[in-house]
Amino acid sequence: MIDGLAAPARGVADDLSPADLLASIKASRDLEHAEAARQLTLAAQWADLHPPESIHDAASFTVPGCEQEEPIAGEGAPLVAEFCVAELGGVLGISTTAAKKLIGQALELRHRLPRLWEQVHAGKVPAWRARVVADTTIHTSPALTREAAGFVDSQVAAVAGRIGQAQLDRLVAEAIKRYDLAVADPAADPEDGYLAVDPRHVTVNTDDLHYAGTMRIEAEVDIADALDFDRAVAHHAAVQKALGSELPLDARRAKALGDLARTQTALDLAFQDGGVGAGGFEARGVHPEEPRDEASRRARTSTTESTDGTDGTDGTDGSESTDGTDGTDGESTESDDLPAAREVVIHAHLDASLSGDATVFGSTGRMENGQRLVLLDQIKSWCADSRTKVTIKPVIDLNANLTAQGYEIPDRLREQVQLRDRACVFPRCTRPARGCDVDHVIAYDHDAEAEGRPQPGPTQTDNLACLCRFHHRLKTHSAWTYRMVENGVFEWTSPHGHRYRRDHTGTTAMEPGLVTGARAPSSTSEHHPPGIPRPRRR
Repeated sequence: MIDGLAAPARGVADDLSPADLLASIKASRDLEHAEAARQLTLAAQWADLHPPESIHDAASFTVPGCEQEEPIAGEGAPLVAEFCVAELGGVLGISTTAAKKLIGQALELRHRLPRLWEQVHAGKVPAWRARVVADTTIHTSPALTREAAGFVDSQVAAVAGRIGQAQLDRLVAEAIKRYDLAVADPAADPEDGYLAVDPRHVTVNTDDLHYAGTMRIEAEVDIADALDFDRAVAHHAAVQKALGSELPLDARRAKALGDLARTQTALDLAFQDGGVGAGGFEARGVHPEEPRDEASRRARTSTTESTDGTDGTDGTDGSESTDGTDGTDGESTESDDLPAAREVVIHAHLDASLSGDATVFGSTGRMENGQRLVLLDQIKSWCADSRTKVTIKPVIDLNANLTAQGYEIPDRLREQVQLRDRACVFPRCTRPARGCDVDHVIAYDHDAEAEGRPQPGPTQTDNLACLCRFHHRLKTHSAWTYRMVENGVFEWTSPHGHRYRRDHTGTTAMEPGLVTGARAPSSTSEHHPPGIPRPRRR
């Protein structure tokens, strides 16, 4: 059955001829490009309003962690007061990192790529394409001088709007290389010129996680290393087929990468009891003839369970025997001392909606790094693989209000807050909570107990939040404020009065005048101690 075309949207004329429709689309696209160019101008003007001088206009001394000037474009572009970036990102609905890129690229175009800047505002080059060029000239290593950026500008400005993006990328790279070769002095520095930039890299794209449980890897290596790598992968793929694998060649080659990685983590390259190999080190535990059957894999898998802060089910060292002994009388091999090639930490969560006949685990889990869903079968395969250390964390009730005495945050309370917030709670920030600071939403008063006053900012669940280091500094040393209105729900107010609501579903812009009731920490005074006024930047 073929579905009919949807009715035209309300307000759109349905009697346009094909030519008129194309003209209307082109006009809309041209308007979009013009507005994007205008946004670049406004972003540069926003930076002009926040020069480094705006940081030090009220004091002649600095406090650790306070706002600093930051070079967000190349040499010759003006410096910017770093905290202004977050305000612009908030009103545009983008992260602080994305706002920093926008301002930096606008300054790069205006000050170091003036020809391309003019082409953008003349409507001859789309703003997004010019921003790609600017991003390249900002982040090229080694950094481009102002003269080098000007040379690139002269080479690409005239044709940037007439060629495809891939060709433009090549042209920019060629212009950078031609300038390097023109100014290089091989006699003075043999590594100058075409060897000045090392293109080798290995990149694991953790943001590109497929629901099938795969992740993309990109690399650029020496030719000899690439050929050796290809032979090693081909050999491992052939071994898998000889052992009965029915997977296609590409899948076997992909599995070979994991085998190679786990083999390398099992190598001990340190000196061991004076015995070293031919290369000056001893590689222990390399037994190609060792069978990889299910029983031996289980015997080599260390499973531990963390209960009260210690490893192991019995509160000792976490070792568990698989042959019915106490773990000391069985046959010992040298490979038992090898480090685990992989560690899987499982956080078990209970669902209040589970019925009596439901299974404990659902069909999916969540990968903490990147906050991506993974299938339960995928998690099982990770845990069952060779030399895997599995740690099962105890269930933590994310709705419980845990409390600690004093300022320091104990591990269990920190873990609860990290699991609840998942990421930095600043609007549209995505930095994982594991790498964040845990902040007291209402500041902890270190003098309250000595002076006999109630503690306004207790160390407990409903007064703690995860903030990455930059946004922690922003909250502490600027006019940004926030409060927790529900467990894990935060409302932020910017220095210019813009308001945002952040929860586990994301960030929502609020009406500037909309105020909801804040959630006061449990068992604390309603009166907050007087704080030091924070000056707003004009």
